[in-house]
Amino acid sequence: MSEIYDIGYRHYDGPRLGRAYVTRALTVHSLRGIFGLGRTARSKIMPFSLFVIMLLPAVVAIATMALAQQRILPYSGFAVLMQAVVAVFLASQAPTVVAPDLRHRVLPLYLSRPVSIAEYVGAKVAAMTLALFLLVAVPLTLVYVGELVVDMPGPPATGEFLGAVVMALVLALLLSAFGLALASFTPRRGLGVASVIVVYLLSTASVPMIYGTLASSGYRSAAAWAWLANPFWLVDSVQSWLFHTPPHSIESAAYPSGPASAAILVVLVALALAALALRYRKAASR
Repeated sequence: MSEIYDIGYRHYDGPRLGRAYVTRALTVHSLRGIFGLGRTARSKIMPFSLFVIMLLPAVVAIATMALAQQRILPYSGFAVLMQAVVAVFLASQAPTVVAPDLRHRVLPLYLSRPVSIAEYVGAKVAAMTLALFLLVAVPLTLVYVGELVVDMPGPPATGEFLGAVVMALVLALLLSAFGLALASFTPRRGLGVASVIVVYLLSTASVPMIYGTLASSGYRSAAAWAWLANPFWLVDSVQSWLFHTPPHSIESAAYPSGPASAAILVVLVALALAALALRYRKAASR
């Protein structure tokens, strides 16, 4: 004899917020994790310490404008000047975005909801991009506001500032795509940090060596392409082409053609996003 029990299941008849809301919530959750919000105090030390370090040149630049009426920090060269700090921020925080989900194998749980691999990866990249953009754009904005308040002689460098902010967003997207792709290939946070740092150090150390070797051999046009192996100089090359700013490579060496640099940048972002999507597709199939 069978019996039927009422165990209390009911149909959900509330509002259905949809896929866009899920993606947005995942982006906000990832962004909070990057800055350690909602986590232990130790998780907040690294991101906020690096943020303060990024603000220090802005404070010095404002003080110099107020006391000596001189601009010592070009907007267009700020990201290149502070690239080591930005790279450390990326290396330290990118694994916190991708490693936990891979390590705990919760990706199939995310995908059981109405969210696709593309939306999941897009949310992660958007969070990391926004974090890096804030890291660069906030000091730039602080310097620009300081320039307006100090009332420097001559017109403010509004065009250079706006160009630098736009390129800060482009740089943040490029670094986020590559940093997350590198960090996603291991579920261990320490290995993810090491992989990003090693790639950055290799690109930074090898570029001047390759450039110097080719330039000293008389191949100056070929040597200019070496700068594009570093993401910061690659974006600076595109910035010089779009906004006619001076190059900020070592010894202000010339970059190759602007359209070619822009094309390389777009291809690299596309390849990094594709690699990240393939990595998560493989992880979700397990």
